[in-house]
Amino acid sequence: MSLYLSRLSKIVRHQGLLQKPSVLAVSHGVRKLCRSAAMNKDGAPDPVRKKGLLERLREGPVVGDGSYVFTLERRGYVLAGPWTPEVVIDHPEAVKSLHREYLHAGADVLQASTFYSSDDKLTMPGHEAGRTITCKELNDKACTILKEVVGDADVLLCGAMSPTPSYLDGKGKQAVQQEYAKQMQAFIDHDLDFLLAEFLGHVEEAEWAIELMKTKGKPVACTLRIGPKGDCAKVPPGECAVRMADAGADVIGLNCLFDPNTSLKTMELMKTELDKRGLSPYLMMQPLGFHCPEVENEDEGYQMLPECPFALEPRQLTRFEAHAFARSAYDLGVRYIGGCCGFEPHHIRAISEELSQERGGKLGEASKKHVPWGGALKDSMLEPNRNKASRQHWEMTKPASGRPGHPDVQSKLIH
Repeated sequence: MSLYLSRLSKIVRHQGLLQKPSVLAVSHGVRKLCRSAAMNKDGAPDPVRKKGLLERLREGPVVGDGSYVFTLERRGYVLAGPWTPEVVIDHPEAVKSLHREYLHAGADVLQASTFYSSDDKLTMPGHEAGRTITCKELNDKACTILKEVVGDADVLLCGAMSPTPSYLDGKGKQAVQQEYAKQMQAFIDHDLDFLLAEFLGHVEEAEWAIELMKTKGKPVACTLRIGPKGDCAKVPPGECAVRMADAGADVIGLNCLFDPNTSLKTMELMKTELDKRGLSPYLMMQPLGFHCPEVENEDEGYQMLPECPFALEPRQLTRFEAHAFARSAYDLGVRYIGGCCGFEPHHIRAISEELSQERGGKLGEASKKHVPWGGALKDSMLEPNRNKASRQHWEMTKPASGRPGHPDVQSKLIH
């Protein structure tokens, strides 16, 4: 298993973090939209305009948020299997709490918690949600929750859509776009800042989603759940990227199924082909927060692991590996950087801290209680902890599972 590159110091060809000193940023907290000194024609102060997604990406990196349904399942609010988001109606405070944690960690974007909310998903056999709840109700409630949490914070609100069972059932473009239109309606009604279609396995479905999103007059982002082999129809990553860009997406990239190392390899293939064609959409990455090198060439990614989804904790990234991922992605040219399943608020804080200098010194409130690279341990009353208060210690440490006899990687996947 020589492909296993999970250690911090072995992210292939993307080791920029290890040569760069950590920079403590100068501003903490979530910026509020305040009143400008400029006056309007009636002599009243004009509100400061919130910068949109594309404007922010032109200026520097944007930090996304992390996992929702996966994290909420661990906390007891989402049913594994269906993974549908009726939690926004059943337990809205749980969703609000998680939004607040990502906001506190330093995220520039919060997504409405709407994964797998399409009507054709809610009504699949064995799914209870579709009996009593519609996509419209779920997405409307998710948007309301999101706006209540964000308030006047200078944070972007994202309306995210999921792949449709109608596509896999071969129902055709019109039926598929109808499901996307229903998912999208609440995002338009609530005037969210931009639209995202994520976790798509086929670039053709991505093209159909992008085509529809482009009619709404908002920035459009799209991410695929693919590895180096390409999409589920064997379309290579580079061609997938070109097709999404040609369809009109402003931001394209990857999310879920594969770990940061594999996703960096895939993104490099996408960027190389885009550069050849003279195309320059913004690039986006929200990979898994788990190491899973064994599945690099599997269409279904980490789902092929015997321990997925209930025994993945030993594979979870450390905060330092999240630092390394953020620097590697930025050095590759990615400007929208967040996480998917397995990315918790402390991982988003690590991304925020790693890219603070590039974001004008911005840090989340959570960084007030955190010194990068274990610096606060120097004040511990315990000598073993004081000895760990250095970047060198944490860069040299290779995390162990603590389970004698357990493999480094799985020799046999689920088939």
